[in-house]
Amino acid sequence: MLKDFADVAETGSRDQKLLAAIDWERLPRHVAIIMDGNGRWAAQRAQPRIAGHRAGVEAVRSAVDTGARLGLGALTLYAFSTENWKRPRYEVDALMRMLRKYLRLELDEIDRQNIRFQTIGRIEKLATGVRDEIARASERTASNSGMILSVALNYGGRAEIVDACRAALRKLQAEGKSIDELNEQQIDRELYTRNLPELDLLVRTSGELRISNFLLWQIAYAEIYVTETLWPDFRRVQLLQAIVDYQQRSRRFGGLKLVVNAK
Repeated sequence: MLKDFADVAETGSRDQKLLAAIDWERLPRHVAIIMDGNGRWAAQRAQPRIAGHRAGVEAVRSAVDTGARLGLGALTLYAFSTENWKRPRYEVDALMRMLRKYLRLELDEIDRQNIRFQTIGRIEKLATGVRDEIARASERTASNSGMILSVALNYGGRAEIVDACRAALRKLQAEGKSIDELNEQQIDRELYTRNLPELDLLVRTSGELRISNFLLWQIAYAEIYVTETLWPDFRRVQLLQAIVDYQQRSRRFGGLKLVVNAK
């Protein structure tokens, strides 16, 4: 996989050193990122919050490109939560416009890199124009076999669990079974992420030490990595550092026996 970075890793650079430290046999299968810090990035420059969101688009490009080059199975980005509707209308509208623009401008590159695009969340609540752009990107990349890029939109971890439980219970009722027969596996099969590998690594930018209602079910045994870097400044080197840190940990999965990270 190192050859995939031959055109971007300068000799002696921090990127190259981190790439050399990566164990290519023990990459995380699924990485999720809480993209935080756009507002603070803008405030530090005396700019409106929207400027921070615009700057964050380049960080998205870098994370997606790096994940695809690494050969990750899945990359999930937390873009818009169910709570974000409380933000000023102009900010919400700007975020949706940026999403549509990103998909239009980046779709060719996403497709070229064999990435499969999808969204997770209560997408039906989004505006028609946004849903149409999502559908176009999802349909065009549906047959791609590389990394699955999931963008969490109108997403909430609690809402996802509620939706999954409702769906699982409806199936039980349709089969004439008791609700007492509900188990974790049935709920897991109804999650938005049911087509994704188990979450191995959760990354949060901006130094905040909270989960923010993101992938609450999936993080049960995920490793968590927090960086002080604000999202608009997040680039390949920060993602590589997170992966190197992840590979240096011993994972127990709730037991006493140490478990080596594996695919």
